[in-house]
This record gives sequence, C-alpha cells and structure tokens, in this order.
Amino acid sequence: MENKDYNILIVDDEEDILELLSYNLKKEGYTVATCQSGQEALERYQEIDPDLIVLDIMMPGIDGIEVCQKIRSNPDNQNILIAFLTARVESFTQVAALDAGGDDYITKPVKPNVFKSKIKSILRRHTKSTAEVEKEDLVFDTFKINMDKYSITIDDNEVNLPKKEFALLVLLASDPGRVFRRQEILKRVWGTDVMVGDRTIDVHIRKLREKIGSKYIFTLKGVGYKFSID
Repeated sequence: MENKDYNILIVDDEEDILELLSYNLKKEGYTVATCQSGQEALERYQEIDPDLIVLDIMMPGIDGIEVCQKIRSNPDNQNILIAFLTARVESFTQVAALDAGGDDYITKPVKPNVFKSKIKSILRRHTKSTAEVEKEDLVFDTFKINMDKYSITIDDNEVNLPKKEFALLVLLASDPGRVFRRQEILKRVWGTDVMVGDRTIDVHIRKLREKIGSKYIFTLKGVGYKFSID
C-alpha cells in the first residue's frame, strides 16, 4: 500500500513538534492532520478517520492516556493504530500506555528519520495483520472468534477486542493445547520491528482474561501460554 493511502493524526501540545513531525511525514506521502489538545483530538479523529494516531501523553486537560481510553471504548475504533509519543521513559508509564490500548511507544526526543522509520514499521505491521485476519472464523462450540469484526462470541455474548489483544488470542487459539513460548508470542504478535518486554505480554494476557474469562488461557510458568476450550 502506498503512503498516500494512510491518514495520520498527530496530537501534541507543542506546535514546533507538530510542525516538524507533520512536515516529515507529508514528505513521505502520508496525509497528515494535527491537533494541540486531547479534547480537539477526540473531536477531529471522527472527521479524519485516521489509520494511525500519534498521541502525546503529557498534555493539559485531557492527557493522551485518557484520549486513548475514550477512543478504545468505542468498538468501531479497534482498528485504529495508536502510537504514544512522550518524553516519559518510566516502565510504569509505558505499561499504562499499552494498558490503555496503545499499539506502540515512541520516546522523545526523536530524530525525524527515526520517527519516519518507526511510523513505517507500525503501519507495516498493520498491513500484515490485516492480511492475516483474512481467514476463516475460529469456532469452538459456543466460543467463536470473528476475524472480520475483531470480536469473539461466548455463549451468544459478543466481546470486541483491541487489535493486539485480538491478535494474541488468535495466535493462541490457532493451535489449542499448544504452549506458545513468550519469545514466539512477542515475535508473531508484535514483530521484530518493535522492542517490547515480557511485561507487555502479561498486560495483554491479563486484559484478555478480564474480558473473556480466565478459563480459556493458561499459564505455564517460566515458559508461556496456551489456549484451551476444555
């Protein structure tokens, strides 16, 4: 897919950062819009229908974490990619960003070439995941994984999932009973273009269990996870 087919929304309260990042992405052929507050982002993204939102965390009023949570609360927004952009490097901040529904985390200051490379990487993973979900639905009695809707149905109750949680569930459910090692999960769900730690898997597993129940995903301590419908 050509860059011109991607719409990107950058949200940051620092005008010079917006100008620098949007300028460099436009040079690459992306369609770029900008906002300077969380409230404006919540209004504009519905008009823009972005493929990717680059979202600063530390903003006055509504911060980036809350913006992400509000966007993710709508099941129709699960396919929007959200990458946080922030000078905060503490591990708990990164966990909070991923926990809120973020797909990636970019630290400031970031050089334009590194930023452009990071954006390409995020969108490339999105393209791969789109191709991967063009499969048949996975059905286990009353447990159904709907590939088109990024959702699951358990006993006729539908649950919508963010993209990464859905990809993680699909991977585990693709081979019920098999224990997937943590490194394989990281590689196949997050890819080799992004550095994430074991804590990232734990966060997503916990959120999956909160939404679908704890009886489907099992932990083999020190090894990995498996899906079982028994």
